[in-house]
Amino acid sequence: YTSPLPGTPAEGTNGPQVVEDVSCEFGSSKYYALCGFGGILSCGITHTAVVPLDLVKCRLQVNPDKYKSIGNGFSVTVREDGFRGLAKGWAPTFIGYSMQGLCKFGFYEVFKILYSDLLGEENTYLWRTSLYLAASASAEFFADIALAPMEAVKVRIQTQPGYANTLRECVPKMFAEEGLWAFYKGVVPLWMRQIPYTMMKFACFERTVEMLYKYVVPKPRSECSKPEQLVVTFVAGYIGVWKGLVARIIMIGTLTALQWFIYDSVKVYFRLPRPPPPEMPESLKKKLGLTE
Repeated sequence: YTSPLPGTPAEGTNGPQVVEDVSCEFGSSKYYALCGFGGILSCGITHTAVVPLDLVKCRLQVNPDKYKSIGNGFSVTVREDGFRGLAKGWAPTFIGYSMQGLCKFGFYEVFKILYSDLLGEENTYLWRTSLYLAASASAEFFADIALAPMEAVKVRIQTQPGYANTLRECVPKMFAEEGLWAFYKGVVPLWMRQIPYTMMKFACFERTVEMLYKYVVPKPRSECSKPEQLVVTFVAGYIGVWKGLVARIIMIGTLTALQWFIYDSVKVYFRLPRPPPPEMPESLKKKLGLTE
């Protein structure tokens, strides 16, 4: 098995260990590439699955006089455009959020290792929450640049009836009218919305996994089977977003939990190194007088 972050030790060796058969080295180019692929599937699939809800939500925000509620929004959309109308914007959603997922998860792994190397072994453990926050914020900065063009197209298709019905119609029309800026003028609002959310999402997930293995799961992660580890991943993804309104919890919680589940499933399928939760380095234990 591999340490959770560069410079931090692996779990204790008590009990039968599940020997991991890994396909690449932790932190290698192949590792980053496959993590990015996991992010593509994780975000692309889940966001595309909720396109009808996203479409109605956007129309409620833009035209509240016409679309009175979520239920009314669905009814009006189906009455005017048929059930196919609920899928408007699916192509830019899938492409955009796939690119966002590639950068969000792929660069998160890159920055987590990079910042850990800069901090060193002991500070990596002591400041691990700050490390998660910094790595996820850095990753989301680039993820939103990748998302912005397709997000602009999606919003235009969904909120301006008659402007364009497909990605192929919308992109050249927007470029002809406003140039390249049309696709990036929403990137700053994206940063303001997505970076804080992603920081909380990743930091809460990482610490929740750590707490689950420490206080809930009756055995060390190294002794858990792959299916058992994936269950912990899903539960941690859900617990990490238990704040806010119930309806939003259900939607965002499920979406987030599924993203982590898909991402971790890709790691399992491709046999990527999946480090155990962090433990205090022996050198730090000695400094704190926790060992003889």
